[in-house]
Amino acid sequence: MSVRTESSEPSEAIHRAGFACFVGRPNAGKSTLTNALVGQKVAITANQPQTTRHTVRGIVHRPDAQLILVDTPGLHKPRTLLGQRLNDVVRTTWAEVDVIGFCLPANEKLGPGDRFIAKELASIKKTPKIAIVTKTDLVDSKTLAEQLIAIDQLGKELGFEWAEIVPVSAVGDKQVDLLADLLVPLLPEGPALYPEGDLTDEPEQVMVAELIREAALEGVRDELPHSIAVVVEEMLPREDRPADKPLLDIHAFVYIERPSQKGIIIGPKGKRLKEVGIKSRKQIEALLGTPVFLDLHVKVAKDWQRDPRQLRKLGF
Repeated sequence: MSVRTESSEPSEAIHRAGFACFVGRPNAGKSTLTNALVGQKVAITANQPQTTRHTVRGIVHRPDAQLILVDTPGLHKPRTLLGQRLNDVVRTTWAEVDVIGFCLPANEKLGPGDRFIAKELASIKKTPKIAIVTKTDLVDSKTLAEQLIAIDQLGKELGFEWAEIVPVSAVGDKQVDLLADLLVPLLPEGPALYPEGDLTDEPEQVMVAELIREAALEGVRDELPHSIAVVVEEMLPREDRPADKPLLDIHAFVYIERPSQKGIIIGPKGKRLKEVGIKSRKQIEALLGTPVFLDLHVKVAKDWQRDPRQLRKLGF
């Protein structure tokens, strides 16, 4: 700690840098929170479980610290090989970060899924754990108070103390800065680990694939919740364009598991696929800062979630 007297020069302010990860059952608001903290869309957010499949790091730059957010898939009881791999990714990540934020929605009572994760967290002794109560804009103050007490109790039952319990609303931008203020002191002292302008270390191709996948999931959530994978085959600048009018050609494949799902994705007369292209193209252009020509094709990869060879091919 720096002690200052009137006559002494101010000592160098302490800078901290480190990794935090948000955990929670699927759809607990982890990705939305990552995006709110970073201030730009870096993690895919969709209204159903199991949409995050890559460890996306969002980077929060502050004068006193650099907070690197690792966004993991939701931990769940696995039913497929893909599910097992996702759970392994989660546990490895937890062991390597400096602080864990456990996201619990304010509008849903604690359930078996939350207890399953809390129990896993209890076994990770050294890492400080913050309970983050998300979606507070959806409840009244009495419900929120009850949830805070229940979460405090959950830690006690499992024999650990929360470093903090903090209610936030990423959508209403309530207490998001406060959350960053609480996470920073739990990071180790050290210089920044990433250059100033970086917001994520995900390769651009992976982020582009995620944006296409998010658009493809919209509207077919109930029918194809986990059956869509997207692979960007190539991203190349169009050769004959003048320097002040660049165009990026992106060729991508949307993979589904069964031929019967093809019609759902493409839609009558190709209408749905066209909408997916328009929506994701806007997001990709905003991300890359350049006009894009997006070429989308739908392919069947039979039962890819259960096939190790296909999982590798699709990047899992």
